[in-house]
Amino acid sequence: MNSSHRIRVFGRELQVKSLAPPESVREVEAFVNGKLAEVAATVRGGDSQVVAILALMNISEAYLALAREHELCRQHGKERVSRLLKQIDDNLG
Repeated sequence: MNSSHRIRVFGRELQVKSLAPPESVREVEAFVNGKLAEVAATVRGGDSQVVAILALMNISEAYLALAREHELCRQHGKERVSRLLKQIDDNLG
């Protein structure tokens, strides 16, 4: 069931709905605010739209790198299981 949560991101209060428990929503809120603060500290002029775009770019880059890494690990796992199954078959046959 979707629950309503009041959060504050980049100084703006928002009402969001989520299936996640309140602790998870707070964790996401803190993560997003942390990333925005990191970027804001490096951007001159403090244009909030530029800060948000750069933060999204940074988060997306990290996410995509992790997704690629996950896929490689998954593929290596499948290959290892296949080799082990072949070894079992060879030893039993």
